[in-house]
Order: sequence, then structure tokens, then C-alpha cells
Amino acid sequence: MEENYEKVPNIISCKDLDYLSDMFNWNYGAYKSAIGGRDSVQDGELKGVLEKVSGVFYSTMTQILDILNTGGNHE
Repeated sequence: MEENYEKVPNIISCKDLDYLSDMFNWNYGAYKSAIGGRDSVQDGELKGVLEKVSGVFYSTMTQILDILNTGGNHE
């Protein structure tokens, strides 16, 4: 059965939720590794790279949480 919606419903399927959960966990693990590496590295340039990388992972986690909070709809 196929339904057409005028407006996308404010829902997230179980499959979508599983995928978002996996994505969040991958990014969280990478974020923790980047932060841990940043704190244990002496090279200033490498610290800067790890800081930028951790920011990318944090931003992605924030976007995933935003999707979960809004159900995928941005009004």
C-alpha cells in the first residue's frame, strides 16, 4: 500500500532509528578518540587537526539529535 502525503509525517521508522543510532554511535566513538588523541599529542599541528576533526564529529552528532528531536521535519 502506497500513501501520498501533502506533508511528510512527523515520524521516524524503526529502521531509520536503528540507522541514526548507529551513525550517532560511530561519530561518538570517533569524537572520543579524537578528543583523547588531542589531549595526548605534543605536536601543535596535529592537535589542531584533531580539534577540527572532533568538531566535525560533534556537529554530526548534533545534527542526528536534531533529526531525532524533530522527527526529520524542519519547520
